[in-house]
Amino acid sequence: MVYISQLINELIAFILSLVHVNEPWVVFFVALIVKIALAILLIMMCVAYATWLERKIHGLISLRKGPNVVGPIGLLQPLADGIKLLLKEVIIPQQANKILFFSAPVIIFTVALLSWAVIPVEHGGVFANINVGVLYILAISSLGVYGILIAGWSSNSQYALMGAIRSSAQMISYELSMGIIVVCVVMCAGSFNLTDIVLSQQNGWYFLKLFPMAIMFFIIILAETNRHPFDLPEAESDIVAGYHSEYSGFPFALFFLAEYANMILMSAFYTTLFLGGWLPVIDNAFFNLIPSFFWFVIKVILVLSFMIQLKSVTPRYRYDQLMRLGWKIFLPLSMFLVIVLACVLRFTNSLPNIG
Repeated sequence: MVYISQLINELIAFILSLVHVNEPWVVFFVALIVKIALAILLIMMCVAYATWLERKIHGLISLRKGPNVVGPIGLLQPLADGIKLLLKEVIIPQQANKILFFSAPVIIFTVALLSWAVIPVEHGGVFANINVGVLYILAISSLGVYGILIAGWSSNSQYALMGAIRSSAQMISYELSMGIIVVCVVMCAGSFNLTDIVLSQQNGWYFLKLFPMAIMFFIIILAETNRHPFDLPEAESDIVAGYHSEYSGFPFALFFLAEYANMILMSAFYTTLFLGGWLPVIDNAFFNLIPSFFWFVIKVILVLSFMIQLKSVTPRYRYDQLMRLGWKIFLPLSMFLVIVLACVLRFTNSLPNIG
């Protein structure tokens, strides 16, 4: 049931009926602009209310109310925060490289949005259903390291540079294990296409079939998004605030939005790989009445909320512990598991038919 795609197509048809233009190239560009605008608007709304959800969850865990003043139950608090950041003065360090200083948050924010192009929110509800969707996400997400390094170096601050080096080393070390675990999912599905990976889970989610890989992957996305307990680049007691120490106002808002956009993206990626994407929990007539898009949203919210809860219940790792976990535990363990899985699939004749 492709509800989102139908609504978008109806909106595009309505806009084209207003301008009375039938040229193919005009139709193509109008459809493209409408889809991009809707995607950015939806992602920004999700990011805004991810901050609200985080503050509410932390409030409940620590027996506080969280946001409860601006709007009913604080629902307008993200809007107030956005207006406050837009009105703040942008302070530029005197010795900073101004071009790179302003380019860094734009790079990180753009990279955070580009990966959504291949995430299927329902069957047929994807902007670009390419056959190498998994490789696309891994490639695009790795580009965020450049924005982080540029931000730390261009600020001409030792604290910001230290945060940038920490963050880039952390992301690189955990991307290796992430790629190997994704190979396990690809071997079971027989495709790099994210839609095919979801459809291959109709007989059982990979969260159960690949349980050790699923747990490792969740820990890895915490490190990839610099979330607790791996938020070493932003450890206030060590290096002030990390690679964005010298940023304020709207450039800082872009870093802030990019972090939460990456959290939601990784939650969606995890849902697609291990939780069956838009597939219902139980395949029967009752659960199939619920639109598939809502199943996808519910799973993403559950993964995201669990990521948020860890900040209140786990201590922060030391940096040497973080590196040891990535290089000495996760990397060899993931390589061992992919070999074991390949042997199991081969000798049980369970390899997917890709011919």
